[in-house]
Amino acid sequence: MKPAPEPAPHALKADSFGRILLVEQDGQRFVRRDLEATPWWLRLPAWWLARREARALAHLDGMADTPALLAWNGRWLDRSFMPGDAMYQRPPRGDLAYFRAARRLLQRVHRHGIAHNDLAKEANWLVREDGSPALIDFQLAVIGNPRSRWMRLLAREDLRHLLKHKRMYCRESLTPVEKRLLKRTSWVRDLWFRTGKPVYRFVTRKILHWEDNEGQGPKP
Repeated sequence: MKPAPEPAPHALKADSFGRILLVEQDGQRFVRRDLEATPWWLRLPAWWLARREARALAHLDGMADTPALLAWNGRWLDRSFMPGDAMYQRPPRGDLAYFRAARRLLQRVHRHGIAHNDLAKEANWLVREDGSPALIDFQLAVIGNPRSRWMRLLAREDLRHLLKHKRMYCRESLTPVEKRLLKRTSWVRDLWFRTGKPVYRFVTRKILHWEDNEGQGPKP
């Protein structure tokens, strides 16, 4: 009897920087970032982002609640599949345990010398089947000495973004210290809003004709 054929890859997401596929191969399920469908004029930035993610995942070395790097060959990036829903799909409303665990997870990532750098997007926070948090999409991650001033600054920005989500879904549990931290904006954030974000919006909305709604999923 012939073995059953493996299912075709299932597209989870597609944009100008490639496709995200759920692949089942040799009994293993994993996620593939496929750059071969990227338009030629975007292949260099798409490759740069994928390479950045590969380096960050390799540095994390399969840390719990983050994807494990399986392969990177310049054309696609394979990482382990993590079952769960994006935060906007399964909001952790009133779930203080989720946000406590998310903060501990973020601290572990930072101790490994990684700043995620894209945690404003709810799509990058997973709510797993047991209700625990996980982090995905390390394309903008920065690697460095966790004790350096620059990395501490980026780590604080990561934490501020987590606290914004906590304010959205678990406001009554914000501590006085967390409320003060939310009010303290860094020069990095201010510079981004004055310079980088307008360019980002122009490129994504006017040139690429897509909008990620700040990572909160498609608008109804």
